[in-house]
Order: sequence, then C-alpha cells, then structure tokens
Amino acid sequence: MTHAKTSYVCLPCRASYKQPYDRERERRCPRCAEPLVHVGSAFAAPRRRDAAGWRALSVLLHAGIRFHKSCCSGPGYRPRTLREVRERLTHARRTGRPAAESLVRYEL
Repeated sequence: MTHAKTSYVCLPCRASYKQPYDRERERRCPRCAEPLVHVGSAFAAPRRRDAAGWRALSVLLHAGIRFHKSCCSGPGYRPRTLREVRERLTHARRTGRPAAESLVRYEL
C-alpha cells in the first residue's frame, strides 16, 4: 500500500515538493540542500515570482501554522497577502492573543 503524498517547502528557493511523509527522514531541497519544511497535504504554493505571497507564507510557517486537512474539510482560513497578515498581527498585539491564533481567524 502506498502512502499519500504531502507538501514540503523550501522558503529560500520558493519551491514546493510533494513527497511521501516520513517522520524520521529529513527532507532536503534538491536546489540548495537546505532542510525542507513540512507544510501539510492541503497546501497550495504561491507562484515563484509572487514575493509577497511567499513572505506571507513565511510568517505563517514561522508562527507554526501548517496546512493539514481535517476529516471533512481543508485546513481552514489562511491569509494569502501581506496586508491580511499585518491586519491579523496588529489584532493579536491589541487583544493580547497569540499571533498563531489571530493569523488563522477568518474575521477579526
């Protein structure tokens, strides 16, 4: 039985790869040999030339947010632009909530 593939990302190269998930094996980027970040099976990468989209993705990944499917739906809301990320981080500072919690809220 084959295992489902999941997405891995290299932020410096702005590249996404689908590979079988293995917790023990460290994945490396074939371009730059940096470690890949496991982002989940419901991930859709921005275009390589979309620098703002990759910066927004970088903020999400550094906050610990991933793109895993739930039993009945996708990963839920994730901001796609820097404007949405800034709004949610400002909301987190004003309310005292954790940044990761504010980043995945659909409405502020």
